[in-house]
Amino acid sequence: MSDVKQQRVTVIGGGLAGTECAYQLARRGVPVVLREMKPHKRSPAHKSDTLAELVCSNSLRSDNPESAIGLLHAELRALGSLVLASADLHRVPAGDALAVEREGFSREITTRLQAGVELVGGEVERLPEDGVVVVATGPLTSEALTADLERHVGTKLYFYDSIAPILSGDSIDMDVAFRQSRYGKGGGDDYLNLPMTKDEYYRFVNEVKAGQKVVPHSFEEPKYFEGCLPIEVMAERGDDTLSFGPLKPVGLKDPRTGKDPYAVVQLRMEDRAGTAWNMVGFQTRLTWGEQKRIFSTCIPGLQNAEFLRMGQIHRNTFIDSPRLLAEDLSLKSERRVFFAGQVTGVEGYVESAACGYMVALAVHARLTGTPFVPPPATTALGSLYRHLTGEAHPPDHPHQPTNVIYGLFPPLSGRMKKADKRAAYSARAKQDLAAWLPLAGVVAQTEGQTSA
Repeated sequence: MSDVKQQRVTVIGGGLAGTECAYQLARRGVPVVLREMKPHKRSPAHKSDTLAELVCSNSLRSDNPESAIGLLHAELRALGSLVLASADLHRVPAGDALAVEREGFSREITTRLQAGVELVGGEVERLPEDGVVVVATGPLTSEALTADLERHVGTKLYFYDSIAPILSGDSIDMDVAFRQSRYGKGGGDDYLNLPMTKDEYYRFVNEVKAGQKVVPHSFEEPKYFEGCLPIEVMAERGDDTLSFGPLKPVGLKDPRTGKDPYAVVQLRMEDRAGTAWNMVGFQTRLTWGEQKRIFSTCIPGLQNAEFLRMGQIHRNTFIDSPRLLAEDLSLKSERRVFFAGQVTGVEGYVESAACGYMVALAVHARLTGTPFVPPPATTALGSLYRHLTGEAHPPDHPHQPTNVIYGLFPPLSGRMKKADKRAAYSARAKQDLAAWLPLAGVVAQTEGQTSA
């Protein structure tokens, strides 16, 4: 076993992934240099000089352990996460959500890191030429470093994040939906199709045009790709545009009527078990409330739809992780370089911290010459890991950023009510996490205990 104290690691990026990764490595005796361009330079989104700045909401979302994100909170608490410990210390009332006083939260993380990590300010334009490096630069990676990363990974990075909603499979009305691929391609029944009449289609178009939209941040100048336009942009180009785009009915016939629908909303399988379905081509800037209202009331078969993920479009920079990263989340072509956080294709504050934690375990395993043991697939951590390796998705599934959702988990057997299903997911994860902790060399934190 190698002496980790002789092997310095450079972590680039002082967001939630970078700070969590640096802290966990330092706790394990690894010398860490954390490179953060603040205070010398800031991205358009950043306002303070502290680390782990929350640039958008101050909410880390639901803390209910039977929700997927709440389960991730619970797992990170058990692991002794810096981010969760700091969030709990600076929590503000927000119902069942974990919301924080953002300045205190960021100061807490900065102070804790100053005690055991070397902090170096200034922009990093190129990766260090030697030594282990963790890239945790987030969605607003600087242009110079982005260019250097493209040189290392050998391909262009994605620059705009267009995400379509994901639905729970058991919430779709199968008396309305029919399985069929256009012209019988592929397996012949790879897609679920929701047929629309002419009146239903034009009502949907009018609602989309009138619906409330999210106003972009000042640092997010909309630059859309023609092949990935928001549905509201297509609707504004003309009432028939969507019927010649993602809602085109060609190659499909409703088996119940034997007729061609006027328009069709297609759903593509998001996981191998078919528990989650992606609304094909439905990237949108409609507010989440408007998405639920319009899609549930205007699209046949979705009147009781459960949305596992909402559609969104925002500035992002991320790599094709399933293709580029090895099992320990290091670059296949340059194994000393690891990637963590949103740059890998996870979405959200807590998901980024979770990814940073996993990478810390992987780096520590590399330095000590021990095998990296990924978290179980049945845990929230493991579901994110499976997303990054591609195991959670069908073959050739395009890599798109996602929050933690139960659609990434291996399915449960049998049918059950939604509340019972969530409780079962949570119970299974808790049991499997406890069995994994010793294998990962982690001492579980007891309730109320904070990471030192």
